[in-house]
Amino acid sequence: MLRRSLWIVLIAGILTAASIVGRAATLEPGATAPNFTLPSQEDTPVSLSDYKGKWVVLYFYPKDMSPGCTVEAHNFQRDQAKYDSVNAVILGVSLDSVEHHKTFCTKDNLSFKLLADPDHKVIDAYGVPTMFTPIGKLAQRDTFLISPQGKIVKFWTVKDIKAHSDEVLAAIATEKK
Repeated sequence: MLRRSLWIVLIAGILTAASIVGRAATLEPGATAPNFTLPSQEDTPVSLSDYKGKWVVLYFYPKDMSPGCTVEAHNFQRDQAKYDSVNAVILGVSLDSVEHHKTFCTKDNLSFKLLADPDHKVIDAYGVPTMFTPIGKLAQRDTFLISPQGKIVKFWTVKDIKAHSDEVLAAIATEKK
């Protein structure tokens, strides 16, 4: 019984250690969004500056093909036509590799860009916290809405994965008024 209790305490400690490692200063609304270039699932470079004049939904997520990340990606994909109609692009960023992104996009029929940031250059530039977990280092689920002029308009630490795409579309509609 004591041995089982120790295992429970050890596992609880590991899960607690999966806490946030730290957050650089989060970019506030009004700040200029840092430019970046990262490889997409097609292993082609994608830069924020490629989308000047468009709304950019820059979303950071923990892990390809994990349950929550799959729901979030499917909802963005479901709403792709709505984003197109408001001149917006979706860019997903995680610590996963190009190959892992390619597998995720193929398996789940994702057509928007997933960007590989294994060196967490963009994750760090945007102040997205990372956490250590039993399956490795992961980025927190954060989203930045970037205006066509390259300014941060809104920031979310995502809590409601299922409603998030709707929240982002509503924010774009509000900002366009």
